[in-house]
Amino acid sequence: MTDLISRTPGALADAERWTAHNYHPLPVVVAGAEGAWVTDVDGKRYLDFLAGYSALNFGHRHPALIAAAHAQLDRLTLTSRAFVHDQFASFCQGLAELCGKDLVLPMNTGAEAVETGIKVARKWGYQVKGVPQDQAEIVVAANNFHGRTTTIISFSTDPEARNDFGPYTPGFTIIPYGDPAALESAIGPNTVAVLLEPIQGEAGVLVPPPGYFTTVRELCTASNVLLIADEIQSGLGRTGKTFAIDHEHVTPDMYLLGKALGGGIVPVSAVAADRAVLGVLRPGEHGSTFGGNPLACAVGAEVVKLLQTGGFQQRSAELGAHLHARLGALIGHGVLEVRGRGLWAGVDIDPALMTGRQAVERLADRGILAKDTHGSTIRLAPPLVITADEIDHAVSQLEAVLR
Repeated sequence: MTDLISRTPGALADAERWTAHNYHPLPVVVAGAEGAWVTDVDGKRYLDFLAGYSALNFGHRHPALIAAAHAQLDRLTLTSRAFVHDQFASFCQGLAELCGKDLVLPMNTGAEAVETGIKVARKWGYQVKGVPQDQAEIVVAANNFHGRTTTIISFSTDPEARNDFGPYTPGFTIIPYGDPAALESAIGPNTVAVLLEPIQGEAGVLVPPPGYFTTVRELCTASNVLLIADEIQSGLGRTGKTFAIDHEHVTPDMYLLGKALGGGIVPVSAVAADRAVLGVLRPGEHGSTFGGNPLACAVGAEVVKLLQTGGFQQRSAELGAHLHARLGALIGHGVLEVRGRGLWAGVDIDPALMTGRQAVERLADRGILAKDTHGSTIRLAPPLVITADEIDHAVSQLEAVLR
């Protein structure tokens, strides 16, 4: 290997030459993957501690998911929603039952699920709650990340996501995350929904104070306001529960799902809610050519089956406790704070030592892939198929980087 010319620089140069610069990727060019490991174009292996921002909760190329995709590829891949295909009802039923809801509306990307939730909440507000037309308000939290469409960035507080993309969509009230008093003050007669992440991932894996969502649920119920849980990153086993909001035994009116729902194979997202909410939609009011396509439904149905056993949730809880114990031992030794639940952690690196970007670059040199956010924070979110020994290896590499 040492005598061979590396293919990485050329591949990176080609990507830089031919693609818009909307990402700042690490200098790694992945060519293959299995389980919790990826291999680059030069044959170097890396332990994946990002898992596609939770899109790869079940690891790379999970055998059951790959088998479902292969079987469907040989039969039918797309019909559009102009017709019903034979995978559609079983996927929707399985996901609805997993969520404890009446109905599911499948889409493709997480941002589409959020946009769907916004539209449904507004229409519900006008038709059911009786809010005057065009006066619906949705309460959101500062430092949120729900996607990058023009409507979604209209209620972002991240300058990189928002600046120079106006004019912005009205109808949103931004409050501090984790502050029940601020929420109570923000809810008014025209409020139709409260849209929150049970854990704010992009902000640095911020966990709200204990009891926060219990109070949010009580306030929403008292004011006839929909509670929308954006579980696109936090849901489907990531935190040791099926949904992160389950840690407070709270049931939202609407789940927004994505990422892991596609098994790391195809983009799949969905909104799940009861008929009293999702039932406000009528034909022609919302849709997607690829939403709920046969391939997506075949993979998504298999994802639901994996979650129905509870095994992945248990792995995340048990291995997450191990991960957080190992990371907690680094506090005071180059780490200022560790946050998170299950196999999800935000690690604040001492900025006197290095930036988050420098930390993840040095981890990559040591064969560990992670991602920085907001200056000095790195996010760790390994696939749920990871082992305790692999966690120990990754944390040991982080410890070495911080020396």
